[in-house]
Amino acid sequence: MTDSPEHLPDADFLERCAALALDAARAGGATQAEVSVGASRGFSVNVRKGEVESLEFQQDRDLGVTVYVGARKGNATTGDLAESGIRRAVAAALDIARATGEDPCNGLADAALMATDFPDLDLDHPWEIDADAAIDLAAVCERAAFDVDARITGSEGASVSTHRGRSVYANSHGFVGVRTGSNHGLSCAVIASVGEDMQRDYWYSSARRPTDLLDAQLLGRKAGTRAVARLGAQRLGTCTAPVLLPPEIARGFWGHLVGAISGGTLYRRASFLLDRLGEPVCAPFVTLREQPHLPCGAGSAAYDGEGVATRERTLVESGVLKGWLLSSYSARKLGLQTTGNAGGVHNLVVEPGTEDFDALVRRMHRGLIVTELLGHGVSLVTGDYSRGAAGYWVENGAVAYPVEELTIAGNLAEMFRNVVAVGSDVDPLANVRTGSVLLERMTIAGH
Repeated sequence: MTDSPEHLPDADFLERCAALALDAARAGGATQAEVSVGASRGFSVNVRKGEVESLEFQQDRDLGVTVYVGARKGNATTGDLAESGIRRAVAAALDIARATGEDPCNGLADAALMATDFPDLDLDHPWEIDADAAIDLAAVCERAAFDVDARITGSEGASVSTHRGRSVYANSHGFVGVRTGSNHGLSCAVIASVGEDMQRDYWYSSARRPTDLLDAQLLGRKAGTRAVARLGAQRLGTCTAPVLLPPEIARGFWGHLVGAISGGTLYRRASFLLDRLGEPVCAPFVTLREQPHLPCGAGSAAYDGEGVATRERTLVESGVLKGWLLSSYSARKLGLQTTGNAGGVHNLVVEPGTEDFDALVRRMHRGLIVTELLGHGVSLVTGDYSRGAAGYWVENGAVAYPVEELTIAGNLAEMFRNVVAVGSDVDPLANVRTGSVLLERMTIAGH
């Protein structure tokens, strides 16, 4: 094995590890097998109040093998990529398979569905930054936050991270796929205070290309500005009003829809969207597409976690549900065919509208902007939604004052149907690409 110039194991080495595991599985009696082997390398630094609070270097290698003995399944993982370690992992997986019950839905995805085209998706962009430079960058970011206002009195720190990874997926159909990708991040969280009133806020940026990260000073200033803006937060009485979700919050909103149309939820009959294929589930102007081949996309992939070719799909068209998100196992449980979504959705793109965030605030006229959500009060079975929230109250189309200690409640089925607008303020670097989402109404409970 040789290290590449980027200090990751070369693809040939990872492919040899995968081939060894597949050969050992076959020799041990497996009728089918699949292997994922990968390596990642990077570091992260956190600077708090101008001092280095942490510096962590990370270098991982691991192999996961799944074997099928007829309709029985077993899997095992190891961090030992020596031949002996790989053989032990395969033997453990075979032992597990023989000890488990049969499940006719087990097995690899059909061979005919394996990807054969591997476009360059432009996913790998190393960042030529060392630890000292990263520390300096984090310090600049935090200093910019403190410089916003004298009321910035505390900090949880500014962080810089850079990571790269390379992985190989192979199975006994003869499929072999190689991925190499990068991810870099910058974040800052600070505390503003006046007397006993203390408010925390943050901002972050994440990208495959380091040049796509938000400028460190701009990011720090945004974190500081957000924290100061929360000072003097008030509480609201219980009411029903429009709610505006900025993109970073709206991503989670659409994530609930993704969860409700995913195979594991469906075959367990735990989705409020069961049997709704072909029916309206969102407002009539809402269209959601999966676009897995976007260059440099956060979720871009030529194949899914089972080697199945990915393709562009329309999940919701003009409000109508058009497709599920299925792996081969969940598809068999449902009597359907995999959609190439083992491992999740690959770049969910919500068709944007023409209004930016400020225009949506004016359109809302009176209501709540949500900037923080707390708790996990969401049921995909019933669609019931109830979460703690904080943000800003809007009067006459402008922010009036910050608010906190609220609960927003509704039902996801109604919330998706009651989307009034999707903004043009899309973050193109996220796996869920959405603008702000304006909801017609939710119940807002004060405390």
